[in-house]
Amino acid sequence: MPNPTRSTYTPDHLIAGDFPQVKESGVIAAGQQLARGAVLGKVTADGQYKLSLAAAADGSEVPVVVLDADIDTTGGAAPGPLLLTGEVLGSGLTLGAGHTVASVKAALRLLSLFVR
Repeated sequence: MPNPTRSTYTPDHLIAGDFPQVKESGVIAAGQQLARGAVLGKVTADGQYKLSLAAAADGSEVPVVVLDADIDTTGGAAPGPLLLTGEVLGSGLTLGAGHTVASVKAALRLLSLFVR
């Protein structure tokens, strides 16, 4: 009789609830090391995503997506998975300077990305 396989449950510290998740790939701008859960804005000029900073003036100041995997683009822009809709835990988000959980919650709610 074979030994039963045991596994360890590791809770997801980003996803909350069971609201439908929609994901897509997008180009993450060069020069960043970002963790899963980073709140990103979209640069108007080239359509690439970068960590949303409230003081930015290139379009990325508006939070629009949440990064769904760690990524390192220090060697150049690269494709990365983006969470477009769903429910996320505020404690699992990485926020750029000038943003708070409350400020990104309001912006992302309009896009069906709910922060709990």
